Amino acid sequence: MSPSEEIIGDVAVLLVNLGTPDAPDAIAVRRYLAEFLSDPRVVEIPATIWKPVLYGVILRTRPAKSAAAYRQIWTNEGSPLMVISKSQRAALEERLGSSICVGLAMRYGDASIGHALSKLVGHGFRRILVAPLYPQYCAATTASALDATFAAIGKMRDEPAIRTLPPYHADPLYIDALVTNIRRQIAALDFVPERLLLSFHGMPERTRALGDPYYDQCHATAQLVASQFDLPIDVAFQSRFGRARWLQPATETLISSYPSQGVKRVAIAAPGFSADCLETLEELGIRGRESFLKAGGTHFARLDCLNDSDEGMAMLDALIRRELAGWWPSS
Repeated sequence: MSPSEEIIGDVAVLLVNLGTPDAPDAIAVRRYLAEFLSDPRVVEIPATIWKPVLYGVILRTRPAKSAAAYRQIWTNEGSPLMVISKSQRAALEERLGSSICVGLAMRYGDASIGHALSKLVGHGFRRILVAPLYPQYCAATTASALDATFAAIGKMRDEPAIRTLPPYHADPLYIDALVTNIRRQIAALDFVPERLLLSFHGMPERTRALGDPYYDQCHATAQLVASQFDLPIDVAFQSRFGRARWLQPATETLISSYPSQGVKRVAIAAPGFSADCLETLEELGIRGRESFLKAGGTHFARLDCLNDSDEGMAMLDALIRRELAGWWPSS
């Protein structure tokens, strides 16, 4: 975030994503996971039961394994999620012009939502659009980001006006951006995929049963995208954690089963992620590829997320302008 004296007015946009460790080592990952997995929106188990498991087992073993995965995707500039998010922030601010300040916050880790909001308010921004970059609503992501937003605002004596970006899983702007982006990447491949797999982050089946709309919104996104392709499209859910039953089918299982079904050429996209991260680059791009080839597949392509692509930024620009109506003239 870079509010400056050149910015005119009191309107700001705060982009929010999940977060990332600040280094690919066990200490930084443990610190990040401790915050992430302590969020009751993420793990809906009573703290008296969960905390002994988290601190007695998970945080003793998982950080080293996760750090090894992060090291495979880490860049000279840092975590891919943070690097891409900063590029998105800069690109959006350039599109909106100098009359709007665009900030960036992460739900977990550095660049917290509370710190970012305090900084914006301290620089005189009185009307703030908080934009969680989660196309599909889920309590563990969208609601958690909004919880942190209003908890931070609730500590302020002189509170700013707040708007929030709604989920946009079926918005034509989002679907058009996805379809254009996916088509462009498929056209650039040196093979013709027999199947396009859309992989979304998973969640416990119990969460769906309790009324979370995430599963239905993922399928709504997939159906709208599929309607624009002749290529067969499947939907799966990745990143299973713990022993509970998670949404099915599992991405890893489906990838490994393709060759036995005669599907040897596959492209995989992750429409629920606004920026590439550990789950897309390592889990899909490295482990997913290995599983597919080991099972007998011949051609595998992990497609980039929207990131700071022209399609992605044009979509985000249009969404933000629409939500700022009445606060800021868009022309």
